[in-house]
Amino acid sequence: QVQLVEAGGGLVQAGGSLRLSCAASVRTFLTHAMGWFRQAPGKEREFVAAIDWNGGTTHFADSVKGRFGISRDYANTVYLEMHSLKPEDTAVYYCAAEPSGELPTEIRKYSNWGQGTQVTVSS
Repeated sequence: QVQLVEAGGGLVQAGGSLRLSCAASVRTFLTHAMGWFRQAPGKEREFVAAIDWNGGTTHFADSVKGRFGISRDYANTVYLEMHSLKPEDTAVYYCAAEPSGELPTEIRKYSNWGQGTQVTVSS
């Protein structure tokens, strides 16, 4: 089983920043693409960002381009850096592992999911 544990969520004022982390099993982490998704109250889970197996390429949802960054440390952790946060960014954020190593945005491509971390942005 691939273990994914998110951390770093919390309450932040609009315009502020947070860094989320996701710790994963080393063996699978090194050959999997990693993605971040979020789910707001009453909404479907949506794609946020992804990074390929070696960190060479990334992809972001249009809603977060220019504000969010994704990186991985080649050990066991992937990060989501969030800046200029808006109330509409409020959601539970999930990390997920994708075994092909590429950059899918489709939820069904991801085989393992963390439990999520709550991000709340106040107006």
